[in-house]
Amino acid sequence: MADRANFVVVRESGEYELYLSRWGAAGLDLDLLAGPAASLSMVQRLRADGWWLDDTCCQGAALIDLGRKVLLLFAWEGPSTVMRYRAAFLELLGEAWPGWDVRWVHDGPAELRTYLGLDPEHVRDRGSGTFRGPLLEPDDEELAEPEPMVAVVTVGPDRCYAVANVADHPVREGAALLHRLSGGPEHGVCRVSADAGIHIDPLRRRVGWWVLGASAEAYEVPARWPGWTVEFWQDSWQEHVRLAPDRFQPPPVDRERALAGIRTAAARAGAALAGRAAGDGSDAGPSAHSGRAGTAAIRGSRTASGQGNRGGAGP
Repeated sequence: MADRANFVVVRESGEYELYLSRWGAAGLDLDLLAGPAASLSMVQRLRADGWWLDDTCCQGAALIDLGRKVLLLFAWEGPSTVMRYRAAFLELLGEAWPGWDVRWVHDGPAELRTYLGLDPEHVRDRGSGTFRGPLLEPDDEELAEPEPMVAVVTVGPDRCYAVANVADHPVREGAALLHRLSGGPEHGVCRVSADAGIHIDPLRRRVGWWVLGASAEAYEVPARWPGWTVEFWQDSWQEHVRLAPDRFQPPPVDRERALAGIRTAAARAGAALAGRAAGDGSDAGPSAHSGRAGTAAIRGSRTASGQGNRGGAGP
C-alpha cells in the first residue's frame, strides 16, 4: 500500500512545480517540522511530475509558497491528526516556520488547486459515491486503541454512536445517516480520542461537524443536508464537546506531554531523513522512512488499513 502525496513549490515569480511521492504521506507532518529550508530540499529531491492525485488517492500534501511565505498542508495520518497531539503539533510547526502563514487545508488537493487559481474539479472523484464506515459496538477492539480511527456521532442530548473512520466522513451521508443510526449500537458516553465527529440536533435541524485530517468536498457538505443548517467546525472538536458534554467526553489533553512526544518523534524523523538524504535518493520518498520512524514513536502505524484503502487508481 502506497502513501501517496503531492508537493507543490510556488516560486517568487508565481510559477509552481508539482512533485509526486508514492510514499511521502507517511510522516509528512513530522518532516515539515524541519522548517522551510530543509523541507524545500526534501521536496526537490522528489520527482517533478505533472500528476495531481485525486481526492481518494492523495493521502497528504504540502504547498510551499516562497514568495508569499504561505505553507498549506494536510495529512490523513501522523501526530497532526491525533486529538492529543494536534494543538501541540501546530504550535511547533508555527515555531519551525517563523514569519510564515501556516494553514491546514480540509478539502485535500482541491483546496491546493484553488489556492493556485486552478480548477478544483480536476481532482474530484464525483463518481465514486459515498463510502460508509461501519457502526462500532461498544466493545469493539478499535475503541481500546490509544488513538482509534473513530468518528463520534452524537444525536440530540441523549444518543452517541461510534463510526469506524475508515471511509468517508459520516456527514457526507446527509440526513440518511439518521436512518442508518436508528437501532444501531448506542454507546451512552463516548470517551475516545476520536479523529472526526458530528453532532446532529434533529429538533433544530442543525448539524455541526469536524475532522482532524481532510474530507473531500468539505465545503460542499450543506448541499447534502437540504433544509438543515450545517456548520463546519474544521478541527475544533471542542465545539462538539461543548454541545454534547454528556455524550462526548474525550481524554484530557496534556500539552507539555504532547509537545515532548512530538519533539522526540521529530528528532527521530529528522535523523532518518538525514540518513535518507545521503542514500540512493530513489522515489521511495523521504518520508517513507523518516515519517514512519517518528510516527511510530508516538502512535504506531495506521497505514495497514483505513483511509488508505478508500480506493482510487493513482500512479
